[in-house]
Amino acid sequence: MALNLTINTSNPPLAALLAAEHVKGSVQLSVEEGKDTRLHISDAVQFNDVNSISRYLARVAPALGLYGANMMEQTEVDHWLEFSARRLCGQPGLTVALGELDKALSLRTFLVGHALTLADLSVWAALKGHGEWPSQGKPFSHVNRWFSFLSSQVPFTAVGNKYVSKTAPVKRSKPEDEKKKQQDVGKFVDLPGAEMGKVVVRFPPEASGYLHIGHAKAALLNQHYQVTFKGKLIMRFDDTNPEKEKEDFEKVILEDVAMLQIHPDQFTYTSDHFPIIMKLAEQLLSEGKAYIDDTPPEQMKQEREQRTESKCRNNTVEQNMKMWSDMKAGTEFGQTCCMRAKIDMNSNNGCMRDPTLYRCKNAPHPRTGSTYKVYPTYDFACPIVDSLESVTHALRTTEYHDRDEQFYWIIDALRLRKPYIWEYARLNLNNTVLSKRKLTWFVDQGYVEGWDDPRFPTVRGVLRRGMTVEGLKQFIAAQGGSRSVVNMEWDKIWAFNKKVIDPVAPRYTALSNSYVVPVSIPEATEEMKEVVKHPKNADVGMKEVWYGPRVLVEGADAETFSEGEVVTFINWGNLIITKINKGADGKILSMDARLNLDNKDFKKTTKITWLADTNTAPLLPTVCINYQPLISKAVITKDDDFKDYINKHSKFEEKMLGDPCLKSLKKGDIVQLQRRGFYICDQPYEPISPNSCKESPCVLIYIPDGHTKEMPTAGSKDKSKSQAASSTPAPAAKAAPTSAPTPAPTPAPTSASDVFSGIVAQGEAVRQLKAAKAPKDEVDKAVQQLLSLKAQFKQQTGMDYKPGMAPPTSAPAPPASSADSAPCPYTRVTQQGELVRKLKAEKAPKDQIDAAVKQLLALKAEFKKMTGQDYKPGMAPTVSASPAPSPVTTSSSSSSSSSSSCSSSGLYERVSQQGDVVRKLKSEKAPKDQVEAAVKQLLALKAEYKQVTGQEYKPGAAPVQKAPAPAPAPAPAASSPSSAPAASGLYEKVAEQGEVVRKLKTGKAPKDQVDAAVKQLLALKAEYKQQTGKDYKPGLQTPASPAQTQSSSVSAQSGSSPQSPELFSQVAQQGELVRKLKSEKAPKDQVDEAVKTLLELKNKYKALTGEDYKPVAAAGATGGEDKTRKERENKSEKQGGGGGGGKKGKGDKGGQGKESSGGAGGSGEGQGPKKQTRLGLEAKKEENLADWYSQVITKAEMIEYYDVSGCYVLRPWSYAIWEAIKEFFDREIKKLGVENCYFPMFVSQAALEKEKSHIEDFAPEVAWVTRSGKTELAEPIAVRPTSETVMYPAYAKWVQSHRDLPIKLNQWCNVVRWEFKHPQPFLRTREFLWQEGHTAFATKEEAAEEVLQILDLYARVYEELMAIPVVKGRKTEKEKFAGGDYTTTVEAFISASGRAIQGATSHHLGQNFSKMFEIVFEDPKKPGEKQLAYQNSWGITTRTIGVLTMVHGDNMGLVLPPKVACLQIVIIPCGITASLPEQEKEALMAQCTKYLKRLLEAGIRVKTDLRDNYSPGWKFNHWELKGVPIRLEVGPKDLQQRQCVAVRRDSGEKVTVPEAEAEKRLVAMLDDIQNSLFNKASNDLKNHMVAADTMEQFQKDLDQGKIVQIPFCGGIECEDWIKKTTAKDQDLEPGAPSMGAKSLCIPFSPLKPLQPGQMCVSGKEPAQYYTLFGRSY
Repeated sequence: MALNLTINTSNPPLAALLAAEHVKGSVQLSVEEGKDTRLHISDAVQFNDVNSISRYLARVAPALGLYGANMMEQTEVDHWLEFSARRLCGQPGLTVALGELDKALSLRTFLVGHALTLADLSVWAALKGHGEWPSQGKPFSHVNRWFSFLSSQVPFTAVGNKYVSKTAPVKRSKPEDEKKKQQDVGKFVDLPGAEMGKVVVRFPPEASGYLHIGHAKAALLNQHYQVTFKGKLIMRFDDTNPEKEKEDFEKVILEDVAMLQIHPDQFTYTSDHFPIIMKLAEQLLSEGKAYIDDTPPEQMKQEREQRTESKCRNNTVEQNMKMWSDMKAGTEFGQTCCMRAKIDMNSNNGCMRDPTLYRCKNAPHPRTGSTYKVYPTYDFACPIVDSLESVTHALRTTEYHDRDEQFYWIIDALRLRKPYIWEYARLNLNNTVLSKRKLTWFVDQGYVEGWDDPRFPTVRGVLRRGMTVEGLKQFIAAQGGSRSVVNMEWDKIWAFNKKVIDPVAPRYTALSNSYVVPVSIPEATEEMKEVVKHPKNADVGMKEVWYGPRVLVEGADAETFSEGEVVTFINWGNLIITKINKGADGKILSMDARLNLDNKDFKKTTKITWLADTNTAPLLPTVCINYQPLISKAVITKDDDFKDYINKHSKFEEKMLGDPCLKSLKKGDIVQLQRRGFYICDQPYEPISPNSCKESPCVLIYIPDGHTKEMPTAGSKDKSKSQAASSTPAPAAKAAPTSAPTPAPTPAPTSASDVFSGIVAQGEAVRQLKAAKAPKDEVDKAVQQLLSLKAQFKQQTGMDYKPGMAPPTSAPAPPASSADSAPCPYTRVTQQGELVRKLKAEKAPKDQIDAAVKQLLALKAEFKKMTGQDYKPGMAPTVSASPAPSPVTTSSSSSSSSSSSCSSSGLYERVSQQGDVVRKLKSEKAPKDQVEAAVKQLLALKAEYKQVTGQEYKPGAAPVQKAPAPAPAPAPAASSPSSAPAASGLYEKVAEQGEVVRKLKTGKAPKDQVDAAVKQLLALKAEYKQQTGKDYKPGLQTPASPAQTQSSSVSAQSGSSPQSPELFSQVAQQGELVRKLKSEKAPKDQVDEAVKTLLELKNKYKALTGEDYKPVAAAGATGGEDKTRKERENKSEKQGGGGGGGKKGKGDKGGQGKESSGGAGGSGEGQGPKKQTRLGLEAKKEENLADWYSQVITKAEMIEYYDVSGCYVLRPWSYAIWEAIKEFFDREIKKLGVENCYFPMFVSQAALEKEKSHIEDFAPEVAWVTRSGKTELAEPIAVRPTSETVMYPAYAKWVQSHRDLPIKLNQWCNVVRWEFKHPQPFLRTREFLWQEGHTAFATKEEAAEEVLQILDLYARVYEELMAIPVVKGRKTEKEKFAGGDYTTTVEAFISASGRAIQGATSHHLGQNFSKMFEIVFEDPKKPGEKQLAYQNSWGITTRTIGVLTMVHGDNMGLVLPPKVACLQIVIIPCGITASLPEQEKEALMAQCTKYLKRLLEAGIRVKTDLRDNYSPGWKFNHWELKGVPIRLEVGPKDLQQRQCVAVRRDSGEKVTVPEAEAEKRLVAMLDDIQNSLFNKASNDLKNHMVAADTMEQFQKDLDQGKIVQIPFCGGIECEDWIKKTTAKDQDLEPGAPSMGAKSLCIPFSPLKPLQPGQMCVSGKEPAQYYTLFGRSY
């Protein structure tokens, strides 16, 4: 029976349409538009009421369950149908009704039962069609959740998108509002002769370039009429010219059309019709309406202009046909001919003067190849193809107007159906070229990055710059079908775009990195609050805003402040500026402020943006890019050459400090930076890459918003105070900066630092002039001044100026007299700074603080005068040398030494005192934030101490003084009094250089760098021996010396000439420059030039001093590689000499071999030269879990990194673990009747979209295949993230009867989930291996039984195979598999991090997926009725390997349980020395082979390591690191005593095993190791899993790294609250983010029973069960 549903389009019945959408697969139903809504069943039976229609449709498809599963549910459905009709539809106030609805949905996914029903359809439809629902529904979270969930389903989106805009509004807008809205809509004149449903339009681009915005207008206009008239849109490639046609451009045009969200109904090519077009051309020839002309092109052009007929015009038909044959054959004569229409050579319309219809081209066509040698012109082919393809209306721009007459002549001459031509104006934009030829030139010449350059008018260019498709559509709609040709500014388009992005773009903050000022607010505490991302649209979401005692503001803003002023810090409140600290140049260095949050008067205050400077949420490196037009002239005329008007400075970049929230931006996200404007994310932030070791900043592109004035940015507020003194102009100032700093016309003897400042200021002035579009001569003049300053800078410093480089130090000033008895100036500044801080902390009177600050500034000025440098806390204090030799040789040295001494000793005391403060706070159990602040200050002081002394702070050690910088000294004399100080200095130098060498070695520095440092160390030792007559020995008392002095080598370097110190400094600076260039991978020629300059300077230095330049060695960190590591294993080289590895074997290259991080490779069989290795772990599990884990998995040869981020090579050592799991699990599931199969890894877009509505979790992670070779796929194909969508359509085909059930299938495969989080090998990867089981049953009981059977198997995998205890339980509603009924899980615990990890899951899907994929069977109990199948899915992944590593591994490396170990025993021969007789050596090898054979026969996985290029000790370390459970050592004495020594990996215990009992004893030992590992891990879990009944106890246990069972109500909101509450200030691992506790599972066996009436830990609702919570991976 066919049903017919007619709907009133002006007020469509959404509920009935939704019901129809759901049943259309089961019932024959047609939907059409009409005047009234009615369901036609027969002539006698019709329904007009929406609820009646919905009920009827639900009843004719009972299997879908839309009307409920039983009488009770049907009654509930009826209730909600009445509710939607009476309480929602047409009602102005919804608050009361929504309150009732919210309550009903608080614990439900659907309104009735556990599946979708008419109740959901009718209520959703009533809300969707109600104009007030979005505003009145915000407070009702459950309704919003339910509404959003349904809105994401395919039927709802389909109906909503198609009909919702046509629903009748509840109340009419005011007339003035309607008028305002209509202003932005152009006039779309109805197409002549257009009929609803019959309009056919076409968009015919030529595949010779990318689509630009002009094409976009054409495409969108065609789409507008297609949609308006419910017609058809044809996308046709005009490929009539084989020389211009390129396949590559076809693909990009299709992509561009997709970007514009245009969906043509049909794709065609003009070449599809070549045979018919040629036939029609021959028809014109035969009828005498066309002729073949061989007139040369230039002559033909002149004849047409002079209206002279061609000599060939009156050829006979036979002559024309013969010449036509030559053209078709492509002969030499044929190539000189063309076919012309015989129309009217005297016509006033040039297009009618016998236009060309066909030309001969011998080029192959991309689609037809060499089939044709002749091709039609576009003007001839277009009317024919339009007619053949049934185009009713051909939209063409007015520039084609003269050709319209020709178009209709061709149609009439060939007697074809006539399409109607509809003209509209082309889009002309100022400062823009749209010619494909010109745009291609820009790309080829490198003026732009490519066709998607944001300066380009291409579709992908404007979309990349932030244009939205909706904004473009609105702009096109505003233009309408206008025929007025005008040149438009881009501002108009961007203004429309702003209307689209302004309501939804989240607001963030960024500060210009060039000038930021710290603001100190002592009473502010570091904290995080959530605020709305958009002040006018809460739906955009929330963001984190950090507050703290130190915040940053823009310098330009700071320049406008005055002391005592109230300033509004956006998203915080009012603050009072109490102090502004300025430098000597008037530039603001810092400010002090205090909170005034109670003051809510924001009317007259300055509003500024700011960011908290906190280590908890570090600011994000950000680059903002602003683009200007490529063409500097507004309109390029025919006489203009566009190349003369190219703007070569159209791209401006600005480094910014970004809001930490910007880290979450993805490419294409649009945001608004407050007080700056809108930006689009062009490149998301990437953390430090393991490949490049660099982080990638977040790159944002400025989106114009149509304003002709710049947005107010930092410092733009107009105040009475003048800002002329500021050397940093406001970045957004529009006017040309007349007060920009200008250098003197002649190079004055200015210091390098002054010139540096001048360059920075002048560069800013140039940028400002360009941004303000100042006259060219003015810009050129400013650029000239900038270049002059740069030349002056190079002349003074010997270096090129580079943006971002450190400013050079000023020229040195004469030193202070040694007779000065006052404390050193550095100490005086430090002491005065302490005094100022103390006064401020004690909130002393303002005048007292001002006086102290004034004195501090005076001392800083005195310090600068004496040293030539600005005072900086923590700097190594230096007193500059005199430019001339001085008879007093000790002045400079002693001054410097005393300065360093007083600085370091003072710092040492401060570190010690701060350490006492921290200890006291901890012992008193002070608040955590207070302790952390004190620790932070302690770490800062330690860093400052290290910077000053070059060494780590050590409690109890005497404060160290850093060696002073080179200073002038007399030529070294041979007098004995000087030898003691020299020897003392040399001793320190040797010690420091030794530290440098150790640091380089432990830091795995390049070998050449280490060798150079060692060479320098040996030279210093030789020099020490020459002076003292003794060898240097560490730990000896240093030679007595009253003060620290320079080594004799440095004295010699600096004492021979007055110019030598300056030259020494120049060499050092140039060396730094070379190192910087190399580290930044600068161009080779640039590096070579810098190296050349360095060598020249060194030669000059040698000529001046007579000695080679030697850099002052940097002090290294204390500590080094522990040389005695693993000594206890090396003691096992016993029984016969024990020197197995002591001597180098043949071919041993010693230290020349390359360093290996992993030992000898997976097989262990390779022979070759002995290598230098760093075999052991250099991180400890308890100190740095992340580094330890990374080192274990690489050094134990489990993984190899791959060049695709997030993907890893599983080496045999780890893959063997997966094989052991696979073998066990596969055997066990086959006992349950599960069969293995394989389904394709590719999923069609349609299939995936079907699932995405239910499982949104996977949508962001799907990887897509879009291209085959160089050919774009017609539709992208997904790589499976999971296989429901791949497998279930097949299940639907296979299941017809209950006899086809159960289906129990499993596949072992890989899946891809393109996670955007930080990947971790095994734990979180973009591709991983897993098994996924998918089963279908006739009854729920069967399915539920299997869920638990599989869960038990997963628990056995962990406990029996991997010796890891797990907690079995059910997931909460929040954490369950989306779309399933419930999820069961096994959870493991990693005590090293105090975090749990999900081991494996087994889901009961219920009937949700069988309903979606129509897996139905005939119910044997109710013949004729269809029943939905019950389904399960379950899976375990290679994540198991990561869990095993972290649970069992220790500081020696991996520890493998024997049942999953690739090797269970490794046999290592020991005691083979050069003195061992060959006969005994052979006997020892034979014994190892004998053990190998016996153990293999006993079923043990075993191998012998017989490599002779590694010592036994090295092998012990190697196999211990790889986690082999037992190491069997066999030496000559063992051979004599008929025994061997077994060493357990888990405990290190050594057991002597008699040879006769080897198999029996070793098998028992393997079992004992397996049990021991399980017992150890079980005790660990038992000690760390506790129960808590209060939130206070819960948080306390959580902070101790435990997982906690708590009474829990099960509510999703409650779970979110728990996670948020427990997330405060919890740093889990170094560098890891703070995280709150999440629910792990509801344990099947809780630690304690729930008491009657017990409340949830939140205290709000009754508890339902004890639930395990914890921090989790």
